[in-house]
Amino acid sequence: MALILVTGASAGLGLATVTSLARAGHDVVLHARRPGRVADPALRGAMRAVVYGDLGDLEETVSVAQQANEIGRFDAVIHNAGVLRGPEVMAVNAVAPYVLTALMAPPARLVYLSSSMHLSGSADLRGLDPSRARGRAYEDSKLYVTALAMAYARLRPDSMAHAVDPGWVPTRMGGPGAPDDLDEGHRAQEWLATADAGEITPRSGGYWRHGRARGPHPAATDPGFQDALLRRLEAYTGIAPAVG
Repeated sequence: MALILVTGASAGLGLATVTSLARAGHDVVLHARRPGRVADPALRGAMRAVVYGDLGDLEETVSVAQQANEIGRFDAVIHNAGVLRGPEVMAVNAVAPYVLTALMAPPARLVYLSSSMHLSGSADLRGLDPSRARGRAYEDSKLYVTALAMAYARLRPDSMAHAVDPGWVPTRMGGPGAPDDLDEGHRAQEWLATADAGEITPRSGGYWRHGRARGPHPAATDPGFQDALLRRLEAYTGIAPAVG
């Protein structure tokens, strides 16, 4: 069975993901912003471990990476944490996945949560600076994280990296009226994290929705944009991307 970290897993899609993975017998590490968000002792008991930190804060994100590395090298990391609006959109949705990927011991598989809304994102990388973020910061952040997945698929050929659109599911973020199925929303990332590699086509660099590979925003698959994004993230965080 696999050792898997899922970020933002104290509620919603992340909670459904860790619960399902644990029931399947995997060693699951749950990330939450703070201890009070994992109050259920049964949930904590089902996990291999719980790590804490606010992914909207760079120092706390670095701490999450350190806590994870103390546990060991993961078979898979599912970058599930996300926010829809507010000043932390870019930090949580795009910067934190970059920082964790750069600082953690490289896992065999990386799964990044994207969104169909990334198709409306802008390839203007000045959006990484919160002071210059556009009104469509969520869309931009999801384009960036999709491109990050494609960059690591290219630059870490011995591992696997994918982006997943879980759909518009009924979580706190999606709202109770969201039309997509919650179970279907987490099934793809679980499959990408645990299935036999021979079952996954493409093996790496896929953008998935409900188990089917789709075409992402053209910028996401552009090596020039990917490299520019990595340079901008390195300059913004002071952390090298750890590729190759």
